[in-house]
Amino acid sequence: MKIRDILAAGNPTLSFEVFPPKTVDAYEPVERAACEIAKLKPAFMSVTYGAGGGTSRYTVDIADTIKGYGVTPLAHLTCVSSTREKVHQVLDELKSRGIENVLALRGDLPADGETPREYRYASQLIREIKESGDFCIGAACYPEGHVESANKSVDMDYLKEKVEAGCDFVTTQMFFDNSILYSYLYRIREKGITVPVIAGIMPVTNAKQISRITGMSGTYLPARFKAIVDRFGDNPAAMKQAGIAYATDQIIDLIANGVNGIHVYSMNKPDVAARIRENLSEIL
Repeated sequence: MKIRDILAAGNPTLSFEVFPPKTVDAYEPVERAACEIAKLKPAFMSVTYGAGGGTSRYTVDIADTIKGYGVTPLAHLTCVSSTREKVHQVLDELKSRGIENVLALRGDLPADGETPREYRYASQLIREIKESGDFCIGAACYPEGHVESANKSVDMDYLKEKVEAGCDFVTTQMFFDNSILYSYLYRIREKGITVPVIAGIMPVTNAKQISRITGMSGTYLPARFKAIVDRFGDNPAAMKQAGIAYATDQIIDLIANGVNGIHVYSMNKPDVAARIRENLSEIL
């Protein structure tokens, strides 16, 4: 099923992200985790894609496994470190497996800055996917602005280019203050961007995640969130419980305020996904 059709129904939806293994010996545990999350019957599940297509085979395989559980898969595809030949190879493989949803991303630049120079922007990839078959295409958006953008206005211009290139919906980078998303939604609607926006939520279940999160994206951490980490960060079980509760609270507030699409960055943790699903059982 195409995700644009799932979203068009207008009901609250809960979806989860998983990531494939980097090596074949780690494949089984990842597949097992993805299957456990699929058993929760989310609206869909996304599968990430390694830099330069390093995990492309595993991305497609995990997406296909999820499909076998009756769950709609969304395969990520990045382009900046890939050649056109590689991109179309992956698209052909997705078609052959009946996977019809793609999240089109530029991807992170490699540390040495060396790329094939065939793609610069996600909008270029979106346009090619649109021309390559009947895919439903998603893209990323950044409520706090992309770290490489000059300012938020420029970042929204890039988002508009993605929409004009043919993306059907967008998913946000993680955020921890819902007011940031509400402000962002108002601004992009003012710019004429009307595609559905799915809110990306990260349950922080251990204190080590914080430095990675802020280091990668500069995400704003509200005082209430920092207090939770300060109080429970040294107690793994308490931090996990508090992190799930914080994410649940965010999701309930979002749905109450009309944000129906919720995408949880599960970090391949079925127990975390299950707790969040359980916390929202009547709301969904």
